[in-house]
Amino acid sequence: MTIQDLPPRAAIWAQKIREADLEAVRIASRSATSSIGRLSAVSITRLGDGWLYPILVGLVFVRWGVSGSRIVVLAGLNAAFLHSIYPLIKRRVHRRRPYLVDSRLPCLLSPLDEHSFPSGHLMTLAGVFVPIVILWPTMTISAIIATCCLAWSRVATAHHFPSDVLAGVLLGAVVSFPISAGIIFFC
Repeated sequence: MTIQDLPPRAAIWAQKIREADLEAVRIASRSATSSIGRLSAVSITRLGDGWLYPILVGLVFVRWGVSGSRIVVLAGLNAAFLHSIYPLIKRRVHRRRPYLVDSRLPCLLSPLDEHSFPSGHLMTLAGVFVPIVILWPTMTISAIIATCCLAWSRVATAHHFPSDVLAGVLLGAVVSFPISAGIIFFC
């Protein structure tokens, strides 16, 4: 369905939301124009490519010892399941990345795929953080900060719209919570 397929009032609102989404990318992109901003955005995104997860595993084992393997296994199950569904969603939605929508936006690094919605980085991170936060509630603030940093970097690199990262977080949490809670509380 495209904006043109919507009723006139809905089409007007959808276009306004789309424009606001793109303007938010432009603002975030400007925050990554300095060398420090660019290095931060690219480095945080690279951490989200997978480098963050061994660090989290290490933190879990330092805090919980061998009993932390329960958290690690749940986080891994969530990540594996989310990795199996997010490409299907991306191919179905076909949303172009912001730097392809507005050629003035710099693409700060090569994308992993061509579609923008939803953010696989944020889906995975949310899915990994769900069992960590359930079983280690004092990590909630750290999980929120890490999620916000990764969300900023994905928008600042012009790879995602804010709605992509929000959808990624929500999908990751909504899909992972029942899996994690079910296994934690019923097994």
